[in-house]
Parts: sequence; C-alpha cells; structure tokens
Amino acid sequence: MKWKKRQYGEESPYIPCGPFKLRLPFIHYRFEWPDYVQGLLMCAVDLAAIPLLMELLGMPFEVALAVVMLNGLFYLTHHLLGDPVIPGWITPAIPLIMAYVSQFPEGEQRVQALFAFQLTLGLLSIFLGITGLAQKVVSLVPSAIKSGVIIGAGVAAVTSVFQVGGRFESFPWTISIAVGIAFYLIYSQHFNALKNKNKLLSTISNLGIFPVIVLAIIIAPLFGEAPWPKVEWGFSSPDFSALWNEYTVFGVGFPSFMMFITGLPTVLAAYIVLFGDVLQSKALVSEADDLRPDEKIDYNPNRAHLVFGSRNTIMSLFGPDVTMCGPMWAAMQVVVIERFKQGRKVMDSIFGGSGSFRWGTNTGLLLLPIVGLVQPILGVALALTLLIQGYVSIKVGILESKSQRDLGIAGLIAAVLAIKGAAWGFAVGIILCFLIYGKNFFRGENDETFAKDLVNEQIKKVS
Repeated sequence: MKWKKRQYGEESPYIPCGPFKLRLPFIHYRFEWPDYVQGLLMCAVDLAAIPLLMELLGMPFEVALAVVMLNGLFYLTHHLLGDPVIPGWITPAIPLIMAYVSQFPEGEQRVQALFAFQLTLGLLSIFLGITGLAQKVVSLVPSAIKSGVIIGAGVAAVTSVFQVGGRFESFPWTISIAVGIAFYLIYSQHFNALKNKNKLLSTISNLGIFPVIVLAIIIAPLFGEAPWPKVEWGFSSPDFSALWNEYTVFGVGFPSFMMFITGLPTVLAAYIVLFGDVLQSKALVSEADDLRPDEKIDYNPNRAHLVFGSRNTIMSLFGPDVTMCGPMWAAMQVVVIERFKQGRKVMDSIFGGSGSFRWGTNTGLLLLPIVGLVQPILGVALALTLLIQGYVSIKVGILESKSQRDLGIAGLIAAVLAIKGAAWGFAVGIILCFLIYGKNFFRGENDETFAKDLVNEQIKKVS
C-alpha cells in the first residue's frame, strides 16, 4: 500500500476531525521499520510499570500486564490524532502518586483512590485543553513553588529507589553498574565526543537506554540478583477479566467525594510536572521543524491536552495506572527526532517515526519471548527510569527558580513534599512565599543567581 506523499513544506496528509488530524499508517505516513524494531525492543520500559502495580495494588502479574497493554493501546492515539510525539508516563510524579495512594488501605479503597486521582487529572487536562487556559493556570503558580514541586518530584524518585525496602536493596550491583553506564551514555561529554567519531557508538547512543537494559538482563543473574530469563514461545496472556472485576470502579464501586477532594494537591503537583513535559515537547518539535523545512509540523498544546486528558480519563475507568498518561517519553522522543533531523530519505515524516515506534512497543507487549526475557529485571528497568528522571527533574526544577530566595523556598518545599506529600509541600510553599515576598507573592524577585533571567529581562525592556 502506498502512502500519500506530501508536497515540500506542507503538512503530512490527514483527515480533518474537529481539533484532531487523523493519520493512518501506510496511508497518511510511511511506516518506518527502524523505529518499529526499536519500539519492539523498548517495550521493556513499558513493562517496568508492572512491579509498581503489583506493589501498590497487589495485582497479579497477568492483571498488571493487562493494564500495561491497555495503556500501550492508547499511546497510539497521539500520532493518530495529530500529536507528533512519543507519549509516555508522568515519571517524576510516580513516587508522589504512590505515596498519596498508599495512605489508603490496600484493596478496594486504594483502587478507588487511584481511580479518583487519575480521573481528576484527566478531566482537568481536558478542561484546560478545551479552554486553552493551561499556560495561564501554570503562570499563576509562583516560580519558587513550581521549582520546589519539580525538585521534590525528582528527590522522591531517587528516594524511592534507595529507601529501606527499595529496589536498590534487591539489585545493588545491577543498578549500580546499569545506572553508571546509562548516565555515561546519555550525559557524558566524553562519550558525546566519541560517538561523533564512531558509527557503532552513535548507533548505541540512538538506542536510548535499551543497551543498558540488555546488559542488566546479563548482569543480574551473574551477581545472583535475578534468575536467568525463561524464554517461551507464543503470545502473552493478560488477564482483562480480573482487571475489570477486581481493579476498576465497575468491580469495587465508586469512591467517596472526599477522595476527590483530598487528592487535589497531588493532582496539581502532577499537573505542574506534566506541563513541563508539554513545554519540552513543543521545544523539541520546534527544533526539528526548523531543521526540516520539507515538512510543516503542527504541534498544538491544547490538542495534546485533549489527547492525554482523554487517555487518563479512560484509563481511570478501565485500568487505573500509577504511572499516569503523560504527554511525552523524553528519551525516545529525542532519539526519533535525531533520526528525523537526518533528512527525508532517513525518515519521511515525524509521524512515521513516532507512530512506527509505538506500533512496535505494542507488538512487543504481545510477544511472550520478549515479555519473558525482561521479566526478571523489571525492577532494574524501573529504577533506571526513576533515577534518570530524578536527575532531569532536579536540574529543571532548579532552573525554574529566579533568585536565591526562590531556591531556598524551593529546597524546603521539595524536602517536605518528598517526605510528607504534595498537600504539605504546597502549604509550606504558600506560607513561605507570603512571608518572604508579601505583595509580590506571584511575581517573586530576580537576582544574579541565574544570569539567563537578567538577560531575558533586559531583552524585554529593549523590545
């Protein structure tokens, strides 16, 4: 089947559907096999949600697999409806959500609490997408509080790995080696210089954290921290029946109104983190758009809100998921965009790359050999994801501050939020901003802590 080719400088063909732009594989975009194969293997990261669900809700493996597969199916809606990204989790918020939901007794109440949280987040996102108020809502939050929430989410992510009973105790050697290599491959200037001179190293770099996961499959058994994987042929067997009867509101009943109210501070914290991913998505796509004038890319934050808001709303009903439905998987988005930048012969359309990757992850979830291969080290994959996200969140959160006072306030918010939860964190932030900034509560102040803010202020005055 031949896809409809676009003219130079135009958008990829689509079928108009209100605010959405429907694009189908092989019809509106070329299927990109390299991205599909990479997705086939990288489903290992999606499967890392399984130990979280087993730990939080007491789900059997097959039921948690059903949640992951349902979530994977909805990942496809982004590129199909016109959002040119690779969606993923709201990773920095996972420890905050787990801490909040864990306040409720395991069983029906905890399932109801997770449902209420995800439904609230989904409906909030849809509302902000319809009204276009997302930017205004986030701008009302003082910089010190935004900084503290994002830093706190990063600290909570790291703490969840190293706390007593955390995943580091189960895989100390594997996590240490895997994380060290991952940080070297992703953030090291030395490796960045080497990969520009060596095609093999460049290929390894483009695979994201997948080479590290493969390494973990070998390292963990060698150190006696996990069994060797049992590779079986066939298809995986998710248990959708048990999911429906025991882990959805249709089986456990609708939560009380107070569950929706008590979850609001953590929902707001999760949304602040989520909105940062939206801004990052826009920046990455804009950069790619500038370098590929042959394809006009229409990234609409409001449309993105409608898509991931709908995903969270539907998942809350049919498969509540602690990882939530986020707007972007940053690591893989970067990998696909780097391929897209190499020209039309390498990747005809960004929708082809994003879409083919997510078709690949969905295929991988169906294949029992791949599921069995990574099952013993899912805890390592999750720890790796949390630590990388923790690094990014702390860096981004610090840069949200505009002054030394902001940083001080943010540090206290982060510590309280990571230990006591989002409600306490917001309370501390509001009180400190009021006491320190008074009538400048929303504006705060700028000083010489970050020269970038002073430069931006000078540019604004000149213009």
